[in-house]
Amino acid sequence: MTFSGWTDAALDFYEGLEVDNSRAYWQSHKQVYDEAVREPMEALLAELCDEFGDAKMFRPHRDVRFSADKTPYKTHAGATFANHGYVQVSASGLAVASGTYVFATDQLARYRRAVALDPTGEALVKIVDDVGRAGLRITAASTLKTAPRGYPKDHPRVELLRMKGLVTWQDWPVEPWLATAAAKDKVVTALRASVPLVQWLSFHVGASELERSFRG
Repeated sequence: MTFSGWTDAALDFYEGLEVDNSRAYWQSHKQVYDEAVREPMEALLAELCDEFGDAKMFRPHRDVRFSADKTPYKTHAGATFANHGYVQVSASGLAVASGTYVFATDQLARYRRAVALDPTGEALVKIVDDVGRAGLRITAASTLKTAPRGYPKDHPRVELLRMKGLVTWQDWPVEPWLATAAAKDKVVTALRASVPLVQWLSFHVGASELERSFRG
């Protein structure tokens, strides 16, 4: 199957799920999900895996064990690439991200040391600036209100020091191109623009040796 975008059927499916997030709705619209949401996503992942690595589409069911929100289904479809990257489609449109959303404890310590040192920290600032000029923004799961303990509040890179993860993020509202192969171009452009950040994180932060973390 060749990727040709997500049609109005996919958007209508998620709009309906936002209103009626129930097993009955899901069961009666499962074929729409399979044909209008899952199959296009799988086609996109297959076309991009040579460049960005093996891909995995997340299951549509929510993990409600530790959540006050017991609605059973996610109102978006998301997938990750092994090398780097995350793509998501919902009734709101398309989104792409890359990086490390939440640093594990040991990762956070290495990240802060690298940001605080001038050569590595200044290199990250340049990468962040370049990402911004490419139309992406930098975000994380959470950010401290002030400098972390042991670092001066007037550090020139205090905003980066305050972050407890580091990812690029770009989203687009629903436009006619979403139902065409042009949606693939949006994903590819955002992921390629994120490569320098992913490389910086890989070299200076690396994988966690203590606990699992989400890599996007």
